[in-house]
Amino acid sequence: MMEDNDNEQPPVTIITGRVVRRVGDSPVTMHLMLLAPDDDTAVRRALEALREKGYASAELDQIGQLDDAPDDEPFASAYQGALEGEVSLVTMKEDKR
Repeated sequence: MMEDNDNEQPPVTIITGRVVRRVGDSPVTMHLMLLAPDDDTAVRRALEALREKGYASAELDQIGQLDDAPDDEPFASAYQGALEGEVSLVTMKEDKR
């Protein structure tokens, strides 16, 4: 008989892309971390969270799983938030030189 691994926590999913707060604004690079059993659920939860946070649009570029916790902030905190069940969003200001 096989063991039931339903208690096993899924890996932290990371989604990268760009978000726009208001129509007409410039896109901002974002990294979003969350727990989800599969990519479809991760994308759905990510888009719902972005809508709830007031973003007008999002363009998702890549999705993957993190094997280890990041060392650098704010990514380490976002990873910890994801482990605690949050949809953690990190946005990067664009360099306007």
